[in-house]
Amino acid sequence: MEQSHDDTRTAHRICPFCEAACGLTVQLRGDEVVAVRGDKDDVFSRGYLCPKGVALKDLHDDPDRLRTPMIRRGRGADARWEACGWEDAFAEIERRLLPLLDAHGRSALALSLGNPIVHKLGLQLYVPRLARAAGTPNVFSASTLDQMPKHVACGLMYGHWLSIPVPDIERTDLLIVLGANPIASNGSLWTVPDFRGKARALRERGGRMIVIDPRRSETADVADEHHAIRPGGDVFLLLGMLQHLLASGSPRLGAADGHVAGLTELQEAVVAFTPERMAEAAGLDASTIRHLADALRQAPRAALYGRIGTCTQPYGTLCSWLVEVLNLVTGRIDAEGGMRWPLAPAFQANSTGAGGRGRGVVMGRRRSRVSGAPEVMGEFPMGCLAEEIDTPDSEDGTGVGTRVRALITIASNPVLSAPNGGRLAAALDGLDFMLSLDIYLNETTRHADVILPGLSPLQEPHYDIAFTQLAWTHVARFSPSVLPVPEHAWPEWRILMRLAAMLEGHDAAADVDARDEDALKKDLHGMFAAAGVPAEQQPEQIATLLRASAHLSGPERQLDLGFRAGPWGDRFGARPEGLSLAKLSASPHGIDFGPLQARLPGVLRTPDGLIQAAPPALLADLARVEAALSQPDTQTPGEGHPMIVIGRRDVRSNNSWMHNLPTLAKGPERCLALLHPQDAAAADIVDGALARLQGAGGREIVVRVKYSEDMRPGVISLPHGWGHDLPGTSQRLASERPGANLNALLDEGLRDPISGTSVLSGVPVRLRPMLD
Repeated sequence: MEQSHDDTRTAHRICPFCEAACGLTVQLRGDEVVAVRGDKDDVFSRGYLCPKGVALKDLHDDPDRLRTPMIRRGRGADARWEACGWEDAFAEIERRLLPLLDAHGRSALALSLGNPIVHKLGLQLYVPRLARAAGTPNVFSASTLDQMPKHVACGLMYGHWLSIPVPDIERTDLLIVLGANPIASNGSLWTVPDFRGKARALRERGGRMIVIDPRRSETADVADEHHAIRPGGDVFLLLGMLQHLLASGSPRLGAADGHVAGLTELQEAVVAFTPERMAEAAGLDASTIRHLADALRQAPRAALYGRIGTCTQPYGTLCSWLVEVLNLVTGRIDAEGGMRWPLAPAFQANSTGAGGRGRGVVMGRRRSRVSGAPEVMGEFPMGCLAEEIDTPDSEDGTGVGTRVRALITIASNPVLSAPNGGRLAAALDGLDFMLSLDIYLNETTRHADVILPGLSPLQEPHYDIAFTQLAWTHVARFSPSVLPVPEHAWPEWRILMRLAAMLEGHDAAADVDARDEDALKKDLHGMFAAAGVPAEQQPEQIATLLRASAHLSGPERQLDLGFRAGPWGDRFGARPEGLSLAKLSASPHGIDFGPLQARLPGVLRTPDGLIQAAPPALLADLARVEAALSQPDTQTPGEGHPMIVIGRRDVRSNNSWMHNLPTLAKGPERCLALLHPQDAAAADIVDGALARLQGAGGREIVVRVKYSEDMRPGVISLPHGWGHDLPGTSQRLASERPGANLNALLDEGLRDPISGTSVLSGVPVRLRPMLD
């Protein structure tokens, strides 16, 4: 921390608001945040800053942010919230939750996990411990609302859920972006701050960028080509591209040559999906499909990147697989300027065990009680949560027949983020007990019986475990806490360890630090066992590691062990120049470990040590595509002009809670329904007017229309995360301009059958004027 002559000091932080993870400088006077700016010396973001980073001050100061535990007394109209002490809150949880689990079993409990978990070090390291202690099969997360298809496709092909390659953007000659808007997101499942600057540099060195999106997005606006695909047409486009490439030449595997299985099966599976057959369903003519395929094949260095638009649709897993396969057969996998796997400094998912060979991934180890949806990556689809609560027990009252009676939510707001939040809200009111770990009284936590708040990001250390595994280059950065933990406040990791101890049957006054030590020993035993260390050698080695890290506690202790054992670590003194938490803490701007490197075959964790180009489950799912080609389009019944709705992302709005921060909320209204003027004329709606949008089951929302020539005709676009007009919340700024919740229209039962991901885009709707 740097002290200034004017009584201020400057701290360096990593922004916790989105995947870009930009480096910040935070100017403070005492405990007051004076200003937040981009850190020009940060080795990763190099001074880049979007509006979200500045809003870190707003979040810290937000009067609506909860700072003490809350207990709800009463129900319905008589309900009231009372602030309480931590021991009172834990006593209430123990009094109400444990007897319920004793009576109905652990399957009566569910966990709902939100994406802010990956932005907080304590949550990411300790939520798994709580989940193990809970012992419930009913785990739901935001992953099945936006990204699970990517995990499934990469898991089946490469052997690990997190083996997701990313574009080597600073060395590519051609970047094709499908269903993504990285200028607004700064990457998604690809951590790439200042994407606009990197795209500009790409073009300045003679490279090109092509964007495929139903809307001329912010990213499309700076591209060399934009192709307005039909919403949901991605799978048809990708199949047409792949068929053309395989029919017109042999696969060019490049760095992957000799490491691939299933090419013959792949070629046979796609032979009928010609560009001519795919054109109408894709909304692009056959010549365009061939042009895109040839561009990917012919560029010296190229990468095809597909993201949320390819995931939140009925063919999400197929699309994610086809993106990988197209990169594979054009020689882009593991190639410089193509798609490469980052190597994280700590907790790298695919750098332990025997390199190039592993167990692979397994899905469907159990099924959900009501819909029979298969488990994927330890989770059930978020779209199944409401039915698991509101569907009565089976008559025999045993086993899989037990409904969910208790729920723990962690940084999760599925009433807004999941489809048909109205049903879920009603289901939450029917729970016997609900606990939320959250910083706001929001659309979901208003249903809780107890809310336990986390700290301000400035009051806790920060390290990006997940995003270093998806980063555009290799760096390590760590942010110590900037401000002290307030008296009587609890860091989230301690909250989770206390709850885990409770669920494991330990005394309520159990020593959190002692429980953490025990849990760490178990984790180390598992790590050594996975690495093949003989059982008789493990106790001594574990004792050595624990002694080496005894000066630390909680997340920082685990982080130090992870760094020291990681690819750039000091190996606990064996490599003195290597990485440790102490060394990284002494480098406030981070340490640069250089660009992405080739990792084949060691990155693979498949049973045979090969890339699986044709996973059987995905080949079988092609039957749905074949069937769709012969089926007419369906439309939502009802009055009004038929359209297809897609989502949209705004640089100021990554999550619903950001709508309560003044820096991000100010300015023009952002929750607008964009549509082409010719659709507005057909629906008889004037620019700026209110209109009704009708979706599944006749459910409606009211939207404000904005004309946009950027929209493909027949398509309407709404951003996600809005709808702050529900009673019982306490986010005053957000409620002033609540916006419309697109997800309220959508069918919670409509999912990608392989990944369980909800279909949130490319959905038929009807638009009509607001006449009353």
